[in-house]
Amino acid sequence: MPTTVVSFDQLPSLIEALRSSGYVVVGPTIGEDAIVNDEIESIEDLPIGWTDRQDAGGYELVRRNDEAVFGYAVGARTWKKYLFPPQATLFTIDRTDGNLRFESAPHDPPRYAFLGVRPCELVAIKIQDRVFLESGFMDPTYAASRGRVFTVAVNCMVAGGTCFCVSMGTGPRADAGFDLVLTEVLERDSHEFILEAGSEAGAAILSELPGRAGTDADSATVASIVARTETHMGRSMDTSDVYDLLTSNLEHPIWDDIAQRCLSCANCTLVCPTCFCSTVEDVTDLKGAAVRQRRWDSCFTIEFTSLHQHAVRSTTSSRYRQWMTHKLAYWHDQFDTSGCVGCGRCITWCPAGIDITAEVAALRANTEVATV
Repeated sequence: MPTTVVSFDQLPSLIEALRSSGYVVVGPTIGEDAIVNDEIESIEDLPIGWTDRQDAGGYELVRRNDEAVFGYAVGARTWKKYLFPPQATLFTIDRTDGNLRFESAPHDPPRYAFLGVRPCELVAIKIQDRVFLESGFMDPTYAASRGRVFTVAVNCMVAGGTCFCVSMGTGPRADAGFDLVLTEVLERDSHEFILEAGSEAGAAILSELPGRAGTDADSATVASIVARTETHMGRSMDTSDVYDLLTSNLEHPIWDDIAQRCLSCANCTLVCPTCFCSTVEDVTDLKGAAVRQRRWDSCFTIEFTSLHQHAVRSTTSSRYRQWMTHKLAYWHDQFDTSGCVGCGRCITWCPAGIDITAEVAALRANTEVATV
């Protein structure tokens, strides 16, 4: 696939090419004192010169000393909101002349171009493809949006304080699942973006851009940037035998220890790019019309597993255990992959600062001590 190098001044041509092709461009921008994904119209909407400082339970927007466009990690908003909306109408019911008429909700989402998708997020989208499209059931809402998406990935030039994609094998370099991938190069005398096509659609957009053809030296630069980022992960997780570690310690006292800190607020599941729990609600009016809606839910809410008004997981410890063991262990049984991509969002956006990497390490350490 072809490679093109564009300068900072030429970068607007990418957004213009996407918009002229009929895409609604969604990318990083500043909002709510954070870098978030939202609709953008021009390069001025991008977080030029900004980065984020992340740690357990903490996020801070910080000014950089340069004009980097993608010099940050990830924000709270994930791409799944555009593919698996937080709330969606499934069907409507209308009463006409005493007869009930059922009508499925139309599936006509915009043609989105995702700009700035990180490698770990590409893997997260692939995981949700497995859940919604490839597991014996196709979700029509997800399928309608997914089939229209154009993806511009970004190789990471910085790692966040809670990132651990190297441990999960999901980054910081994008290997597949994109139409275009770009690498930002900031040097003393130049500011460039190396763009590589990953599909025929990507090659078509690339052909519309100004710039010069990529060289072997540019490929070496990409490799160098990614290699440097690999060494700056804010977190790490030992995933060796993690399935057995978790499933063999379901009654370990560590779950009660975590429960003393966990607020069961569901923040971790809401910001996770792979979590897919949902519930359905019926809304009616006095005229007899009804709407069935689906909205995001979480295994941390006590009502999520209620059967006959009885909560199956009535304690915070059981709900956290379910989330963590599902994410890192049972997900393999269901979908042949881990449910964690190492983006670190669950750590950053946990009000109590609970760190999944630290809890795995603590369980491993305490289990080893117990077996000596």
